[in-house]
Amino acid sequence: MTERLQKILSGRGVCSRRQAEELLAAGRVTCDGVVCAVGDRADPEVSTILVDGKPLPTGASPVYIMLHKPRGYVTTLKDEKGRKNAAQLIDCGTRVYPVGRLDMDSEGLLLFTNDGDFANRMMHPKHEVDKTYQVWAEKVTDEGLEKVKLPVELDGYRIAPPTVKLLHREKNRALLEITIHEGRNRQVRRMCEKAGMYVTRLRRISEGSFTLDDLPKGKWRYLTAEEIQKCMTEL
Repeated sequence: MTERLQKILSGRGVCSRRQAEELLAAGRVTCDGVVCAVGDRADPEVSTILVDGKPLPTGASPVYIMLHKPRGYVTTLKDEKGRKNAAQLIDCGTRVYPVGRLDMDSEGLLLFTNDGDFANRMMHPKHEVDKTYQVWAEKVTDEGLEKVKLPVELDGYRIAPPTVKLLHREKNRALLEITIHEGRNRQVRRMCEKAGMYVTRLRRISEGSFTLDDLPKGKWRYLTAEEIQKCMTEL
């Protein structure tokens, strides 16, 4: 049975569907010796599909992991600057990929998997998976606290109003809990900047139904079957 190549690549744990489209657009995928394009289809049981000249991994068992990412680690798997990669903190015997991003200066919950379909469903905008952050901010004013609750435009896209809770405030410093419904690049930091606030620390504590709880910084654990089932039911 033929399938779109981006689905085949994600299903074999090569990358997410979005990343697979980038590989296809760059001409890095071939099927029976022919360079493929986005939207092409193939049957992995009868065709020889290569990525950068290498065959696809055999269908490995799906792996789902939660990492408490520390500051100072990037989430991209290839970094031309040679910075520390969050994936290096995980040793599970299987190559896994980050689900979405968490910028180098941020910490907290970061999911990894080799299940491309799961990653795609978690990241697809139509599912609007909520993400909650603890935000330490300076230059906080009453006006800024009201402004950060409003929808703003980022990258030409108008975000939905976030949910903002004030956990603690001392003069112009505050600890906030902010829940967003999209995943724009550095979204929380940019929202706060537009409200006149400066973020000094950012920690993601939940994504969808997954919560960081007491997982130590720099450590990882497998997601439970119950957690995965609950998440997939909600998506």
